[in-house]
Amino acid sequence: MNVIGISASSRKEGNTAWIVNKILEGAKEQGIETQYFDFNNLDIKPCQGCWACHKGDQGCVIKDDMQKLNDAIDRANVIVFGSPIYMMQMSAQGKIIIDRMFARFSPRYSPYFKEENAAEKRLILTFNQGNPDPELFKSYIDYTKHMFELLEFDVKEVPVVTGLRNGPVNEREDLNIMLKDIGSTIVSQGSKK
Repeated sequence: MNVIGISASSRKEGNTAWIVNKILEGAKEQGIETQYFDFNNLDIKPCQGCWACHKGDQGCVIKDDMQKLNDAIDRANVIVFGSPIYMMQMSAQGKIIIDRMFARFSPRYSPYFKEENAAEKRLILTFNQGNPDPELFKSYIDYTKHMFELLEFDVKEVPVVTGLRNGPVNEREDLNIMLKDIGSTIVSQGSKK
């Protein structure tokens, strides 16, 4: 089993990075191989909407680090995708990654990696926000979960960490345990298949 984490935040060592890495830590403690990607360490440009990726075998015409991320997604059994809530939705960095996934999906939204006998792509979608109300952005979070399901990811968990105006997430011991448990649980779920 292979688990990758993607932090779609503008802060390299911020709350999103900590949350994603805690989930990965829970998987690592079960002896699972993990890999972490921070958007700021990648050179990923926005989609140009040219449709060249669907007009032949050339793939995306933009040659950047999205190819490296796609390769990791291909190998992964589980993807942990984390984003802060920014202006009531995922970060711009997260949207760039999602838009670039267009090259990997057919017009009916079936993923490039979805083949008969292919390993399913399980997803943990995590958000964090300053506001303490977990219901405040629920409609957007539900929409985003549904978008990933439409792309045929199996969304297993959607933890939303709230109230981050009161201090950094790494000072909350309850989250440390909860997030590591999510990483550990996704591993045990995978071993039962």
